[in-house]
Amino acid sequence: MLLDQTRLPVEEVELVCTDVPALVEAIRSLAVRGAPLLGIAGGYGVALAAARGYDVAEAAGLLERARPTAVNLGYGVRRVAGAYWAAVGKGAGAQAAARAALAEAQELHREDAQASRRMAEFGAALLEELLPGGGHQLLTHCNTGALVSGGEGTAFAVALRVHRQGRLRRLWVDETRPLLQGARLTGYEAARSGMAYSVLTDSAAGSLFAAGEVDAVLIGADRVAADGSVANKVGSYPLAVLAKYHHVPFIVVAPTTTVDLDTPDGASIVVEQRPGQEVTELTSPEGVSGGAGGGKVVASLGAPAYNPAFDITPPELITAVVTEEGAISPVTGVGLAELCARSSQVTIS
Repeated sequence: MLLDQTRLPVEEVELVCTDVPALVEAIRSLAVRGAPLLGIAGGYGVALAAARGYDVAEAAGLLERARPTAVNLGYGVRRVAGAYWAAVGKGAGAQAAARAALAEAQELHREDAQASRRMAEFGAALLEELLPGGGHQLLTHCNTGALVSGGEGTAFAVALRVHRQGRLRRLWVDETRPLLQGARLTGYEAARSGMAYSVLTDSAAGSLFAAGEVDAVLIGADRVAADGSVANKVGSYPLAVLAKYHHVPFIVVAPTTTVDLDTPDGASIVVEQRPGQEVTELTSPEGVSGGAGGGKVVASLGAPAYNPAFDITPPELITAVVTEEGAISPVTGVGLAELCARSSQVTIS
């Protein structure tokens, strides 16, 4: 059972996925999204396949291919499938192997919640170090709160920690075109948390920087390459350039499971290309997933559209990367590898 994010903030609707194809469609349609949550959903999808007696290898392949950029999806799928096959290899029957898969998915879920808490702690401490005194005006892009995590999120969790400490003056929320995950989802989470926040068009961010109204930028990540390049929601890279020009810290918050040491650099990251109609039509929340909302055409009939879901920010534009194992600055491949090695040796409690 999932909260259908395409319906927010108009209504809260639970989406029940009773088989793997339904979950794959939920992932592709963005009903469930966000790198850490995709890993959790993928893991539970494997457990679902095992419990229903489906072909686990086939189900794992379908889930892992549902979206190509977010590394956590494949990680969650492979981890839970590995637990299933390990149980089978030890002679477990179908039901016992399915229980092993479910237990591993639940453990992945628990670990992500704990990682979220630790990222919030490390991120808030880093902001206090970089910007002592509080009263911060933070700019964020896309959605990085509880809707993308087993806990309170990644970048949004840091802002939430700062808010609870009484040090947040305002959260600036990019609307995040074309599907408005900032306006629809981050605004929804900020309002529920009692934050002072304002939604702005993506193109208005530059004027905020020029006016000195941004103290730091906080974003999440869908994949971090071995050299520190970051794939995140399209529009993140221009913010990094603006932040560099205006001497504003640009901070990426993501768990070590989002770091992909097998992807050497940003050029090696496969960037998902989404349907052009997301750009050429204005879609109501219900219509994002093809529901009752429909779309209003805003471009000439048949106009081609360029619609990458993500862009790549090189490490030299990033002030720090914050994970559940700490923060690194400057961002280097060596630093990332050390964090990941530390993560593999530590059990999060």
